[in-house]
Amino acid sequence: MKRPNFLVFVTDQHRADYLGCAGHPIVKTPHIDALAARGTRFTNFHVATPVCMPNRASLLTGRYPSVHGLRYNGCDLSYDASTFVDVLRAGGYRTALIGKSHVQPMTDMTAEQRVDPNSIGPIPEAWRGDDADYDQETPERYRGTERTQIHTPYYGYDHVDMVTGHGQNCDGHYAQWLRAQSPDAEAWRDPKNQLPHDYTCPQAVRTPIPENLYPTAYIRDRAVDYLTSMPKDDQPFFAFVSFPDPHHPFTPPGKYWDMYDPADFSVPLPYEAHQNPPPPLRWLHERWDQGLRVSGGQEAFMASEAELKEAMALSCGMITMIDDCIGDVMQALQNSGRADDTIVIFTSDHGDYLGDFNLLLKGALMLRSINNVAMIWCDPKSRYAPVSDALTSTLDFAPTIIERAGLKPYFGIQGQSLLGLMSGSRAARASLMIEHQDNMTRMGFAQPCMARTLVTATYRLTLYQGESWGELYDLAKDPHETFNLWDEAAYVETRLRLTEELTQSMMDAVDQSPRARRRA
Repeated sequence: MKRPNFLVFVTDQHRADYLGCAGHPIVKTPHIDALAARGTRFTNFHVATPVCMPNRASLLTGRYPSVHGLRYNGCDLSYDASTFVDVLRAGGYRTALIGKSHVQPMTDMTAEQRVDPNSIGPIPEAWRGDDADYDQETPERYRGTERTQIHTPYYGYDHVDMVTGHGQNCDGHYAQWLRAQSPDAEAWRDPKNQLPHDYTCPQAVRTPIPENLYPTAYIRDRAVDYLTSMPKDDQPFFAFVSFPDPHHPFTPPGKYWDMYDPADFSVPLPYEAHQNPPPPLRWLHERWDQGLRVSGGQEAFMASEAELKEAMALSCGMITMIDDCIGDVMQALQNSGRADDTIVIFTSDHGDYLGDFNLLLKGALMLRSINNVAMIWCDPKSRYAPVSDALTSTLDFAPTIIERAGLKPYFGIQGQSLLGLMSGSRAARASLMIEHQDNMTRMGFAQPCMARTLVTATYRLTLYQGESWGELYDLAKDPHETFNLWDEAAYVETRLRLTEELTQSMMDAVDQSPRARRRA
């Protein structure tokens, strides 16, 4: 039996409802919509954690962050960790990463230290680690114009075109290539040299980088090159095409900057819509009221209606550019003669508040807008139901691809293949768990936030470590999560039942690998 190829498209910080096929009234995504029309769109696909690095590691491994070890941004995914790409490679696949990886740190910033250095002994960590190179995504590796060589296989990838960073500030192989294209490359990337505009939204930057030299276009071109130059043989391929947009800063180039008018957008869920805001939401609102918000970094902040509508319009411009580039890659796939044997998948690493309760970006408030992402599975050999509302997870990505490739998973994988769910041979799970662990103190917490969330078809329960409060929402009656039932007497029994179920989920998530070699 001929094994299928896989072409995977991934976006960054892209909430599930910002697609035409998901019912968004404004954004245009015809090429992604076409994939959904030919495949299955999962409406209840949730992240393992709503943070970039740990969730990308969960996508690769099929394991929770607390298990694979990349628990929050700034850690590394150990080279000892098995990935589904390793399985494909061992099974005879060509494997390629084109674009954003982000399972190693991609900045040179030192992490916040919460340990007294005088308390550290001669052996600093509980795990010894290894002497391998975990700096393959850091900026200093990509100076100049000479292409940096990646040590491969890189988490299973034999071919790597690395793009790090976000928006016009992307680095990696892209930055080396851009410097070779123009002597203006560094000036283009400096926000001081942005084109004139009247937007007030924080992190809205009108980049002078031409459309054809913008990171999204670079990734498109490298993906087209990969498909076009592939040998004409029967060896199957796996290509992971990963775009850094629409993650902030908001920098759509050229025509995509003003493709959408902020006036056409609305803020349907303002802060006032929440009837009893939890402490972090109140804290962010107080900071906004006092003029103390921090809006230039990576943490969530509150914004005005005008700022939010600008962010929405610019995000849509970035999304439509990605969609246009996906169309070009799909045409290259068709031209290669491999389309009939290629499964195409679309997903994202996590979402963005993008206006919910006046918030932008992401944080420790476990709203659907950051936990629910798109998942489209388009298999030319198998037609399933066009839409599934089953509870599914990033953890399911790895075992699904492994099974469809006709291979066996490694011991310790924690997700469930979606193939049985799509074919009707397996029942949907009743609930799923989402982890969150921060490495910085923010959003009004007294310590870095650790949270665990249970999502069912009708409820969302979130527990916060060390806090006397939590969150409980009746999703059937309150789908936008505007009234916290945590302290409601009528829901005490529900809260206790869901807490017990969450505890069972946490026990189920304990690492089982490596398995015992012998009896004791």
